Amino acid sequence: MTVSQIRNVGLPLMKLVRWEGVPILRQLQLEEQLLRTSSENWCIINDGTKNPTIVMGISGISKCNTPTSRMGHVTTNGHKIGNGLLYLNRKPAELLKLDTVLNDQIPVIRRFSGGGTVIVDHGTVFVSFICNKDAVSGLQPYPQPILSWSSQLYALVFRGFGDFNLRENDYVFGDRKFGGNAQSITKNRWIHHTSFLWDYEVSNMAYLKHPARAPEYRMARDHLEFICRMKEYMPRSVFIDRTIEAVETHFSVRPVRLEAMETDLSPGFAHSTKLLTKQELEAAGFESHLKTHPFPIHYN
Repeated sequence: MTVSQIRNVGLPLMKLVRWEGVPILRQLQLEEQLLRTSSENWCIINDGTKNPTIVMGISGISKCNTPTSRMGHVTTNGHKIGNGLLYLNRKPAELLKLDTVLNDQIPVIRRFSGGGTVIVDHGTVFVSFICNKDAVSGLQPYPQPILSWSSQLYALVFRGFGDFNLRENDYVFGDRKFGGNAQSITKNRWIHHTSFLWDYEVSNMAYLKHPARAPEYRMARDHLEFICRMKEYMPRSVFIDRTIEAVETHFSVRPVRLEAMETDLSPGFAHSTKLLTKQELEAAGFESHLKTHPFPIHYN
């Protein structure tokens, strides 16, 4: 038995999938299915996605009193109830500069998890943890405890590389964001996934509006003053290797190939993660225009 095997005795099993350039829509749909249908723990690392893509989450979180039996229920007005929280679906026109998005034919995805809106591309590194609620000893399956646990794990990854911290719901170096988080929690499982800005194209930031509800530490800074590039702090390969090493402090890690993972998944799963159509985006833009420029009412 190797030293690594001895160290991992007694740790829960986590399957590790390493990808490079898998389209973000495919990744999110696979993650959604693993969350809903698998009973195993997963870590998915995707090193970039080829084409610039906007990913919207379920935003605007407020507390509500919801019985456990209704966790995950979607109400008729499009609000998702779960874990004592009410997730209000924000509309694309509130978050995106739709004219530019449509003109440049930038894909827009609405994912299944909570969190904000990001634009991702080949410079983004994605890391996701999909776990059973008892996978991490003593961890309560609620948003803030999961976020705190993840930040402690990444503190190991970034030790010696910049002033890493968790600010509100973001990973930062100093006061500049480089990692955005999103979560979804079901009765027995949870997912915590992060988009890391190893690099980014300045021009892509122009597709995003300044959000109406922003973290306090942002202090009204625009995107380019608010975010930073990970590549200014550590090499890309070092980040991925150190992430796996940090995961191995909590789990017994077993690498799995994408093809082997997909054979265990049912082809008939109905995903809520979807690519918004051009018609949906145009309708959202038209509705927003009507709110700000209503048709005049003429009286006889």
